[in-house]
Amino acid sequence: MRSPEALVEAFRANGLKVTPQRQLLFRLLHDTTAHPTAEALHRDASDRMPGISLRTVYQTVTDLTEMGELRQLVVDGGAAHFDPNLDDHHHTVCDGCGDIADVYVDAVDQLAIDGLHGFTPDRASIVFHGTCATCAGT
Repeated sequence: MRSPEALVEAFRANGLKVTPQRQLLFRLLHDTTAHPTAEALHRDASDRMPGISLRTVYQTVTDLTEMGELRQLVVDGGAAHFDPNLDDHHHTVCDGCGDIADVYVDAVDQLAIDGLHGFTPDRASIVFHGTCATCAGT
């Protein structure tokens, strides 16, 4: 994700309003390695700016996703999480607490895949499910 300052310019270039609420959301997303839902982002933003609306959060993450500044991640049919890390990466999901973390997998393009039957993949998304160190007590 680009810097909050660059996002201000990108929003203006796309004819989108730049408000203090949106600038706060840019900063919160830029400074995180988490994969927040819109609701979690709203809670964090509300702590810093009481009165920010959930609608503003949803519209901002939608705009950022459409602009290619965020990726939307839905795991196991749950709520949408938003990932500001645009690098080529994959994820771990803790079955205990639901925490999502970034992981990097080498040579994904060299995986042997059986059963494609004419399907041509253009990207891969790997999600490892298990138990995080906190839940495991290590």
